[in-house]
Amino acid sequence: MTAFRELLAATKAEINEVDPSDAETLIGGGALLLDVREPDEIAQGVVPGSVHIARGNLEAQVEGRLGDKDQSLVVMCAGGVRSAFAAKTLAELGYTSVASMDGGFNRWKDEGRQWEIPTVLSAEQRNRYNRHLSLPEVGEAGQQTLLESKVLLLGAGGLGSPAALYLAAAGVGTIGIVDMDVVDSSNLQRQVLHNTNRIGERKVDSAVETLKALNPDVAFRTFDMRLEASNVEGILEDFDVVIDGADNFPSRYLLNDASVKLGIPVVHGSIFRFEGQVTIFDPRRGPTYRDLLPKPPPAELAPSCAEAGVLGVLPGIIGSLQALEAIKVLLDLGDSLRGRLLTFDALELAFREYKVEVDPANQVTYENRHRIEVVDLDGLCMPHLVDATP
Repeated sequence: MTAFRELLAATKAEINEVDPSDAETLIGGGALLLDVREPDEIAQGVVPGSVHIARGNLEAQVEGRLGDKDQSLVVMCAGGVRSAFAAKTLAELGYTSVASMDGGFNRWKDEGRQWEIPTVLSAEQRNRYNRHLSLPEVGEAGQQTLLESKVLLLGAGGLGSPAALYLAAAGVGTIGIVDMDVVDSSNLQRQVLHNTNRIGERKVDSAVETLKALNPDVAFRTFDMRLEASNVEGILEDFDVVIDGADNFPSRYLLNDASVKLGIPVVHGSIFRFEGQVTIFDPRRGPTYRDLLPKPPPAELAPSCAEAGVLGVLPGIIGSLQALEAIKVLLDLGDSLRGRLLTFDALELAFREYKVEVDPANQVTYENRHRIEVVDLDGLCMPHLVDATP
């Protein structure tokens, strides 16, 4: 029977082992530091820029997390034992340039090299967000990003309800809600944040009550007011992403102009009868609402949902897509809907996609942000720019 010491010695004879000084040189030259310690050890300190995959999950997760098998890797544990076995496993999985750090994190720290105490999830949070942590594309770092993010919801109605529920469930750390309305019984066919017992309550208060019960991690900021030129920039400026659930054109143009001026991405959604649409207007990286719709259609061609009706489940689908796109923006995941308009026909159960181009005639752009004057647009939806010429 082979003793552990013999097995370790045989393993180290098969791998490339380096001391912390050589490891630091390799990392400076582009190697990736892979930390295979357990989460409770990670909480005691990490090397900045390292990637964490616990040794027990290495075989199952590494190929999803580190797809380039020619990437140079330095593997680190606490003292250099687990990293040696991990380095051998990685070589067996086809990774071509792997080294194990002798002495591990303890020696790295004792020699005075750079390390830091990370922000870590609590045990309750690790359980709550377990399905996110299992996704290599999200993981603990992505969940921390969500917990530190701020998303503003324009409206706590049909679109805002599902978007808010899924953003809160995902652990978005701060959710702002703008709505000046009260809960009415006619809302309850589609606005799932509210219920019969809250009829007559302010929508922002009803929304927060529901969301707090869903996830106590989330902080809330409420704006029980109409969005106007006098307040829109002050409200938007503290948020990373805006979910547009507005139901009228003046609010959409007001939001567009303020978000373009501030450089904040907007996840736009709209619904009508059996149809909905979703896109992202990111003024720093793509087209905006004025590129899609330079001016509003005549009022007779744009009846409200109150006039034309809307299938109750439709905003649930569109609002959920808005939450999805907001999370993708926050985590820089996948291919977002920037420059793409996704439409949905509930009767046909069909999605269609259209390309949205930047309109060269549009002057309300991030590049012109210092000239944009945000004004109330009731009856006036033309771009308003300040003459910047001396």
